[in-house]
Parts: sequence; C-alpha cells; structure tokens
Amino acid sequence: MAENKELEAAMNTLHDFVRRLSEKAEKPEAYGEELWERIRRSTGVLQELAYFHDYQDFYGKYKVAGYSITDILVWQVDHFKAYLDRPEEMNRYRRERLFLESLDVMLKMEQDPAPYVEKLKGETGTDYVGKYI
Repeated sequence: MAENKELEAAMNTLHDFVRRLSEKAEKPEAYGEELWERIRRSTGVLQELAYFHDYQDFYGKYKVAGYSITDILVWQVDHFKAYLDRPEEMNRYRRERLFLESLDVMLKMEQDPAPYVEKLKGETGTDYVGKYI
C-alpha cells in the first residue's frame, strides 16, 4: 500500500514538473496536460523525464528506432540555430521548450518512427556512421 502512495506521489511530482516546464516554455496549459497523458503511458519517455527532473541532465538510455533524447535535442538545436538568423524569432525556443518538444517527438516516434528517422538522417544535427558519405 505504501508503495502505491510513493508511486502516486512521484507521478504527481512529474505531472507538476511538466506543467511548470510547459508554463516556462510559454505553451498552453492544454499542451502540458496532453503531453503528460502521453508521457505517463510510455515507460521509456517517463524515465527520461524523471531523470531530467532529478538530475537536470539527459538520461539518453531510451531509444526509439535507434535515436535517443540527446539525438533529438541536437537535431532540434540545429533548427534553433537557424532561427538565430531571424531576430524577431530569436527567443522562440528555450531549454524547456526544446526538452518538451524532444519528448513529444519521441512519443510520436513510438507510434510512427519513419517520418522522424527520415528527418533525423536527412537534416543536420545528429552524427552517425556514414552520414557524410
């Protein structure tokens, strides 16, 4: 019984964390709630979120189609660099937004990885053997 309460408390903590990240990322409340519902159904993405919450670092152990959260973050940061060339959008992305969107991409990849794998391979941002060959 105590174990269930501890698990429930941990899940509530992570839910609140997603809410706060969404707020900092200037995302609507509905975005954070919908993302949380999807995260809590994915053991791998939930572990990535929990690790980030506890250590403020990326776990990177869970992979979808061979790609980790760090691969997706690097790919997204590459897109962020492109926005730096447009001053009106300079603050479009923040750390919180990049992280949440990377979790979102992982969740989408769980359902259908092909379109994202194509983008990750075809756009700069991830390093893998044979990329530049």
